[in-house]
Amino acid sequence: MTAALSVVIRTRKFVDDAGARGWRIVETPVNMVPAQTAVILCDVWDRHWCPTAQERLDAMVPGMNQLVAYLREQDVLIVHSPSETMGYYADHPARQRISVTDPVAALAKVDAPELPVHIGATQGCDASVAVRPESVWTRQHPGIEIDEQRDVISDDGGELAHAFRRRGVSTVMLMGVHTNMCILDRSFGIRALVGYGFRTVLIRDLTDAMYDPADPPYVSHDEGTSLIVDYIEKFLCGTTVGAALLG
Repeated sequence: MTAALSVVIRTRKFVDDAGARGWRIVETPVNMVPAQTAVILCDVWDRHWCPTAQERLDAMVPGMNQLVAYLREQDVLIVHSPSETMGYYADHPARQRISVTDPVAALAKVDAPELPVHIGATQGCDASVAVRPESVWTRQHPGIEIDEQRDVISDDGGELAHAFRRRGVSTVMLMGVHTNMCILDRSFGIRALVGYGFRTVLIRDLTDAMYDPADPPYVSHDEGTSLIVDYIEKFLCGTTVGAALLG
């Protein structure tokens, strides 16, 4: 039997005790059963219309692929979810493995406040040149290996929820882009996974937000991403880091 994945899950709890009120970081050691765990690569596309977003993703891809390779060998289910590119993978064994499933019960509504002011309110490209939003992606980033025998490909949350339940998956981790958009709101994103009842975990060092420092709240790009991670830890689910999963 494969050993459990031992990680620390970080959340934030609002405390109102003696003294000033505020948010406290809570770190909880968790053992995840690999065979009951899946990891989704969200929109790790081959191309993006925002050049700086593309640069940051390219820099993360080697770490993503290293982690995916390790988790695969631990018997974690690897899910490739490059949205809007399923046509490219129509004949791929990893796509065919999951493309026909039974209906899934409706997910529960997740009650959480709005995102921090203006984070995610615009397209958020921080490139110094003018660019136009458009769908330029055609497939997943070539730097991510897909195992034809063990992985699955899907951008449909209902398909995935059914496949997870059929396999006995109870914990779903996410990495990829963008934290304030697709990671949160895709049909397989955090809100949906929490609504389906899965224990959901964001891998916070392998994600990036679409945020332009020229927009409110006028912080650096990294600080903008951190604001989204903080929001997720407060209101939706816990986070961990890839290095912890690699042991």
